[in-house]
Amino acid sequence: MRTSQPKGKEPVTAAGEASAKRGYSAPALEKGIEILELFARDPGGLTISEIAQRLKRSISEVFRIIIVMERRGWLRKDPANDRYSVSYRVLDVAFRATPAHTLSNVAAPVMHQLSVDTNQSCHLVVRTGAAATVIHRQENTGAVGFGIRLGTVVDMMTSCSGHVLLAFMSEERRAAALAELPEAGAASLRRLEKQLEAVRAQGFEMQPSARVAGVTDISFPVFGFDGHVSAALTLPFLVTIDGSQRTDREETRVMLGDAARQISEGLGWLRPAFD
Repeated sequence: MRTSQPKGKEPVTAAGEASAKRGYSAPALEKGIEILELFARDPGGLTISEIAQRLKRSISEVFRIIIVMERRGWLRKDPANDRYSVSYRVLDVAFRATPAHTLSNVAAPVMHQLSVDTNQSCHLVVRTGAAATVIHRQENTGAVGFGIRLGTVVDMMTSCSGHVLLAFMSEERRAAALAELPEAGAASLRRLEKQLEAVRAQGFEMQPSARVAGVTDISFPVFGFDGHVSAALTLPFLVTIDGSQRTDREETRVMLGDAARQISEGLGWLRPAFD
């Protein structure tokens, strides 16, 4: 049976639907998002007048949005200087509403055991646009150690974690990710591609830390049930001289690889039969 379009109505095409979506507007929501993105660039906090100035909006319209966001617990005000900053509620909501929640729950006990066995800290990194972010960390159990703070943003081109995330993406996803990298010249991209080939060939990345002298970063991919890389499990290997060294660098590398594989399997990843 043939169905007919109701008289007076044109069929809705994909292009027409996309155009209609672009025409939708929610001013208050857009202002709230602008404010959150502004705080991401100024984590030290801003006053209402500073927010209005930077967003080129009136103080009155910014004030109304700020008060609502403060009431809902998304922002907090420092009574000493009247500066607003993002509360941890934002992190909590984002964490529970994204795959990072499941990823961290699966990874946490494995990372804790790895830290106990090696006396080294480790962290879990996921891609966030043109960069990558630490979403879970596990400190070492000893008195002295080196670790990366939760929420730290790392560079995809230079970091050990970034190399692993890029190397184990599908070709299409990697091309899209590389296109988003800021100020990446043709020569830099060629060098990076060559390095990523080496990472894929050996199954991990190991390089001197891009942040701290004397630390060797080691990173392995964590895969999801769909076979795509979900995260990088990274360990900043620190040599100690006080007798607390439990494993050498090679032993630690092997244990880190086993931990990444355990997390992957916990996420539903099945090891290829030819492995």
